[in-house]
Amino acid sequence: LTDMEASYAEYEEWSEEPIPETTIKNYKKALQQLEKCKPYEEALLGAETPKLAEYQAYIDFEMKAGDPARIQLIYERALAENCLVPDLWARYNQYLDRQLKVKELVLSAHDRAVRNCPWTVGLWIRYLLAMERHRVEHSTISEMFEKALNAGFIQATDYVEIWQAYLDYLRRRVDFTQDSSKELEELRSAFARAVEYLKQEVEERFSESGDPSCTIMQNWARVEARLCNNMQKARELWDNIMTKGNAKYANMWLEYYNLERAHGDTQHCRKALHRAVQCTSDYPEHVCEVLLTLERIEGTLEDWDAAVQKTENRLARVNEQRAKAAEKEAALAKQEEERAEQRKQARAEKKASKKAKKTRIGDKRKADEDDEGEWGQEEELPSKRHRGEGDGVLPEEDMEVETGLFGRSEKPDGPAAIPKEKASTSRKDIPKVFHDSSKDKVTVFVSNLSYTMAEPEAKLRELFGSCGEVVEIRAVFNNKGTFRGYCYVQFREEEAARQALALDRTAVEGRPMFVSPCVDKNKNPDFKVFRYSTTLEKHKLFISGLPFSCTKEELEEVCKAHGNVKDIRLVTNRAGKPKGLAYVEYENEAQASQAVLKMDGLTVKDHVIKVMISNPPLRKLPDRPEPGRAPLALAPRQIYGARGKGRTQLSMMPRALQRQSNPVAKAENGMVQNSPATSSDPPAEPKKMSNADFAKMLLKK
Repeated sequence: LTDMEASYAEYEEWSEEPIPETTIKNYKKALQQLEKCKPYEEALLGAETPKLAEYQAYIDFEMKAGDPARIQLIYERALAENCLVPDLWARYNQYLDRQLKVKELVLSAHDRAVRNCPWTVGLWIRYLLAMERHRVEHSTISEMFEKALNAGFIQATDYVEIWQAYLDYLRRRVDFTQDSSKELEELRSAFARAVEYLKQEVEERFSESGDPSCTIMQNWARVEARLCNNMQKARELWDNIMTKGNAKYANMWLEYYNLERAHGDTQHCRKALHRAVQCTSDYPEHVCEVLLTLERIEGTLEDWDAAVQKTENRLARVNEQRAKAAEKEAALAKQEEERAEQRKQARAEKKASKKAKKTRIGDKRKADEDDEGEWGQEEELPSKRHRGEGDGVLPEEDMEVETGLFGRSEKPDGPAAIPKEKASTSRKDIPKVFHDSSKDKVTVFVSNLSYTMAEPEAKLRELFGSCGEVVEIRAVFNNKGTFRGYCYVQFREEEAARQALALDRTAVEGRPMFVSPCVDKNKNPDFKVFRYSTTLEKHKLFISGLPFSCTKEELEEVCKAHGNVKDIRLVTNRAGKPKGLAYVEYENEAQASQAVLKMDGLTVKDHVIKVMISNPPLRKLPDRPEPGRAPLALAPRQIYGARGKGRTQLSMMPRALQRQSNPVAKAENGMVQNSPATSSDPPAEPKKMSNADFAKMLLKK
């Protein structure tokens, strides 16, 4: 209809006779139709691919108008540009199934849908229903079901759904008025095959069957009980269901009880409820109540007494177990608090011992300076020798290096003494950072900052000022006065601290800054902050193999051709350098699926990228030693094998001291063994050596 005015003018000029009234009337009617459609056509012309929103608005307009031909055409136009969008195919097929109902048209659309989007189980189910609705031959439907099983669904539950749809179709084919028929045997064999398929094929691929509550076996049992009057088979199936870990759930027992109630007898109902009382762990009170209700209506006095006794004993055990569990939980909480206190005390003692050690070293250095560089007052020590005084004696320069290992300075007035004095002075001038745990709610912990950041307090105050009033910024420095890359930012209000968390991963001086809640690790040792999902996200893509030089804008330019990109995250290391990985989030699953098919294997800057739906593997936490337990003493050598310790387990203690502190006996085969005294008693603490002893040992060599 576009540019119809020019066509009408040409026709008017070409025609020698007056234009008929009917033609003029139809022309005006067409102009009115064009005016209605014009905004939607202009929106499509101005939109960028894939134009899903514009097409959806156009489809809604045509659906209100109600012209089947135009509705079909607009759907076909939309699918021509968006053939990998499952939702669009589903809406189109639903319209054809409910409104047009033309066999060739309907089946053709369903076939194209599963050919373009084979990973979507809903399209396959609709196709099977449409084929059954239009009386397609059974062999054709079975063949299409086999194709669906080989389509490669992305979830285990998808296979359960397609099997259920096919079993429903087979059940509708059976004439249950006959005791036995070919269709009934086919249905039973299909049920058995479905159970086996989920157990082997699906569970092997996904590590789960997708049907933990055994819905397919439940439906099989109901068919046998209600339609085939075969309660024996139904009981066997329910017994199999219970052995698969469902016996602890009350709802499973009540489902079986209702089936027995409707198609079985009272004896089996009573037996099922007695077993349920014994096995149920989630809602035992409810099962006990159902048993008492049954005996109140149909039971004898003996049955009532037995039921009351059984329920009372069971509930008493349940209450006892719950009390023990509560006590155990309280004991664990108390134990955890004690361990946290022990860890805190151990850190305090370690800090105090380090401080005392530094003080002793400082006093010893002052004493050495007063002695004018001599070794000490011990008479048995040789005086310092100079170069050329004899063979086997360390030169003066080497001796200075060796004495430096034990905290001696070469000369009191030498150049090396100056930086030591400066270092000791700088350590005293550094203010200590004390953290107040009572203000954790208004404080955030900032880390992964650059060690070379100049004036971190001023820099961070400017950065966090937009979140709210900053009360204090406590930057942490080491003993040499170097910034350690993390600090605490305290706000006036709690809301400001929550807003500050949004600055996590902000780039500061080329590094991603980490912002996390301020949590006392002593009380919460397992606290971790990971802001991203670790489960399957169908609307998000994981891209690997990207060049390190690829920017967020360049990746967005590649991805937006397949849908509306909501967010892009380039994965970096702690230094802010890219790792060649990225996560791309689309508006919906359909756009993500389309992007996977079109982008996987694409070349970006001479790099072939891999694209898949984001589904991170489960994180396996490393085994951690029990907190609060004292560290183990050095183990004897033989537990590491005949070849001794690995490179990463080497001790820095001299071998002579190791031999003194760990006496060993040599076995006949040459392997080192502990003496009985060593194996039974704890290893003796090595004798402390003075500086004079170390000097003796070195000079002997």
